[in-house]
Amino acid sequence: MKEQSLDNLWLAQMLFDLGAVQFGNFTVSESAVSSPVFVNPKVLISNPTALRVASKLMQQEISLAQSLRRPRVHPFGIVAGVPVGGLLLASAYSLETNIPLIYARSRPEGTGKRGIEGRFTPGDTTLIIDDLITRGSSILETASLLEENGLKVRDVIVLIDREHGAAERLRRHGFNLISILKLDIMLNHYMSRGLISEETYRTCAEYLRSKQIENNSQ
Repeated sequence: MKEQSLDNLWLAQMLFDLGAVQFGNFTVSESAVSSPVFVNPKVLISNPTALRVASKLMQQEISLAQSLRRPRVHPFGIVAGVPVGGLLLASAYSLETNIPLIYARSRPEGTGKRGIEGRFTPGDTTLIIDDLITRGSSILETASLLEENGLKVRDVIVLIDREHGAAERLRRHGFNLISILKLDIMLNHYMSRGLISEETYRTCAEYLRSKQIENNSQ
């Protein structure tokens, strides 16, 4: 893989090419509101190169944040993926970095009980990984389960932040959010490349502004 592929706009373009970004009228499940843009990063699993780039970008961002005079990411020894998309991404990250992975199963599945799959020691610090964040409810649910089992959570990294106020919401719970891509950056890229019309861009940009105003007023 060429080093220049490690670029967040390259990943934004790949997400578009894979059909992960769609425009129309959608209901965002976590917030149950109508949205003019839908993003499904799980399709990255169909392109190993793109999935590898996503994991490398996460590691690049984490290494940079930890190298600062005042590090923005605390040391951690385990990663935990938020089901389902976050678990897929966390698996790729674990393979890329050789950092152990655990699976926090917040809800019973089949015959499985609510709990954590994988080995860990109470007191370990865990980095939570997710592919997409809207308001952060799934991440908070995962963090709660990890803490119930004696694990420490300080930082969360996501591939895409839909910018619905999740960063501030997580901060109020004591968690630091880092994102590789923000939705407004993706939209700007798509418009600049002629992939979406100005009308589509304006509709999505107005939607994002309304969400930001709504969250700032809360």
